[in-house]
Amino acid sequence: MTRVLLAEDQGMMRGALALLLDLEEDMEVVAQVASGDEIVPTALEAGPDVALLDIELPGRSGLDAAAELHERLPSCTVLILTTFGRPGYLRRAMEAGAGGFLVKDGPVEELAGAIRRALAGERVIDPALAAAALSAGPNPLTRRECEVLSAAADGSTVADIAARLHLSGATVRNYLSAAIGKTSTRNRVEAVRAARRNGWL
Repeated sequence: MTRVLLAEDQGMMRGALALLLDLEEDMEVVAQVASGDEIVPTALEAGPDVALLDIELPGRSGLDAAAELHERLPSCTVLILTTFGRPGYLRRAMEAGAGGFLVKDGPVEELAGAIRRALAGERVIDPALAAAALSAGPNPLTRRECEVLSAAADGSTVADIAARLHLSGATVRNYLSAAIGKTSTRNRVEAVRAARRNGWL
């Protein structure tokens, strides 16, 4: 019996997925969580064979949790199931050790099959997304540029960002300027939008 952990913040979606997977003769949903912070502790306690993770979760992203899960519970196969089929997210998921990446608008009957294939050692990736990721190329932003851009996303001033990230104002301006240049945008609002669209943030 394949033991499954579900991480999805929308209660109705989480309940529907659990119901569908429990209908499979060889699967059992052993844990459900609604926030990213709960993923690793719950997985360590429940010992699932598969963790089905959404990306955008309260507290912590599914991608960050996937990387820690891969390190601390390597016997658990991680599958990312998301609404946001962005090329950058796919790259980050693969770098985090995920065994698959599926978008939520795919046929529901394919999910159980994807879980079985991933458990058999196959990398399961939505074909259209795989093609888009290859054409998009790697994330041009450094880790620090991503941090500064993320901090700027809520409209924070340079001084606010500098204080939050323990950097000087001049350094923050340099990172923002570099990020704007690399995303071929005109300002930081556009840079944030472009980075999110590509799944780099």
